[in-house]
Amino acid sequence: MKCHSASQVSTLASTETVASNKNGRTHNPFDKVLPKKESLGEVLNGDRLTNSLYMLKFKLDNTDAALCQKKINQNDIAKFRNAIAMDYYFQMYYDDLPLWGFIGKVEDNSWSMDGKAPTYFLFKHIQFNALHNNNQIIEIHAFSDPNSAVDITDDVDLDITFTYSVFWNETSTLFKSRMNRYLRASLLPVHQKIHWFSCVNSVVIIVLLLGLLAFLFMQNLRNDLRRNTVGDEEENKEIGWKCIQNDVFRCPLSMPLFCAALGTGAQLLTLVLVLFALAFTGILYPQSRGALSTSIIIVYTLTSAVAGYTSASFYSQFAKTGWERSVFLAGTLFLGPFIFIAFTLNLVAAYFGTTAALPFGTIFVLVFVHMVIGIPLLALGGLRGCNFRPEFQESHTNRKFSREVPPSIWYCRIPGQMFIAGLLPFSAIVMELHQLYASIWGYKIFTLPGILFITFMILVLVTAVLSILLTYFQLTVEDPDWWWRSFLRGGSVGIFMFLYSFYFYSKSSMSGFMQTVFYFGYSASMCYAFFLMLGTVSFYTSLTFVRRIYHTVKSE
Repeated sequence: MKCHSASQVSTLASTETVASNKNGRTHNPFDKVLPKKESLGEVLNGDRLTNSLYMLKFKLDNTDAALCQKKINQNDIAKFRNAIAMDYYFQMYYDDLPLWGFIGKVEDNSWSMDGKAPTYFLFKHIQFNALHNNNQIIEIHAFSDPNSAVDITDDVDLDITFTYSVFWNETSTLFKSRMNRYLRASLLPVHQKIHWFSCVNSVVIIVLLLGLLAFLFMQNLRNDLRRNTVGDEEENKEIGWKCIQNDVFRCPLSMPLFCAALGTGAQLLTLVLVLFALAFTGILYPQSRGALSTSIIIVYTLTSAVAGYTSASFYSQFAKTGWERSVFLAGTLFLGPFIFIAFTLNLVAAYFGTTAALPFGTIFVLVFVHMVIGIPLLALGGLRGCNFRPEFQESHTNRKFSREVPPSIWYCRIPGQMFIAGLLPFSAIVMELHQLYASIWGYKIFTLPGILFITFMILVLVTAVLSILLTYFQLTVEDPDWWWRSFLRGGSVGIFMFLYSFYFYSKSSMSGFMQTVFYFGYSASMCYAFFLMLGTVSFYTSLTFVRRIYHTVKSE
């Protein structure tokens, strides 16, 4: 949290203002404004801020102060009417607190006898109501006065004087709680109490369900191990997963791609954990504009070493050469599709002339940072992973060819396992996923990183437990090809998340080509990241389990 003293706050001579609509277009209402230099994150978010002419001095009331006098021609009148019809609103920031207000209103005259067209009014007066606690600003609102509006229905030149008022009042709300009210500032509101109740309810259901599954699973596994030590040789052959111990550690197909997927998933998992750490330490806070985008760029670049090390070290356990290919794939497996999507969306934004289109300078900076920092870290991580790789203790294979896999029931096949492994974790996080989508696409400020972290941990835990359970079922039917399948099982949660994005879109008020492609483009990128991340968690969990049970068999 940032805190200003009374002397510091009083030096804020003006608010930062931007007028925008739900499609992302941004316009400055007046000519005599000073543009603000945006940070990297603000540019990535499409923010183009200016220092406005409003003078809001700390604890100083001001009534009907003149802002400026503007002569508006017929072309400007037409633009204002179009903006009012499309529900344009202005957005301002004061002491990092956002505030919103509409620029006009429409009165429908279709009910009248004369059948007149709708009447358009432009608000020319804004009232600012600010709350403070001692020398700290707690809350601020902007109200467009409907009683002070000018009729802009006709195409005539107008000379309008814009005014504003400022009123300060004392409040007992603490500075640390000033962001709580933004929990309700969303196009798709979710009440906080219901939100917490749903989270707790999901935790209880998942714990009970996983406890039941784990109990049944452990009982079955214990019986298998007991039959391994007690009984004759014919009885031991009936245990399916023991029969494939010579094939279960055979290298999977497309080994470089598989190692690259593990490296990319490990990098993305590290990225998420670092972002949570920044949020908990207060470095990344909700009212910091563009901080999240900037943090993602920086942390993703620095964690390139994780991708290189993970992919190279795992590949080198099976082959002494060729790890360079897995490192290269790790650097492009997620970034390649994301760059393609971002480039396409940037062309769309440039075509529509919105601020979502990145300037050439920003693109150059991103490419330069990745070339100078990201790629060298990726290569260094790969070199270290190759030179300091751990030993793969189990035998890779004792046969030239693997045994034939017998037919299995539906829940041991790839589609059935992906459906089960994706549906249960998704059902545990669907409420929080709705909140996350509302924060991103409903312009809702997310102020509960704690509950988001709990939900993420639930997602990881459920994915890991289901991966162990389904891997065991697969091995019991003598199917040793669990490597790729375990990865796909965990990644299937990302598929369910993407399918949910269609439902969310159908229930929202989003429309238009640009908003549609932006929504599905970035939603696909986010769900693909979860696919890689959870697939990595699922595989390493299954690998630990498989090593454990076969080590137990060898020991006995």
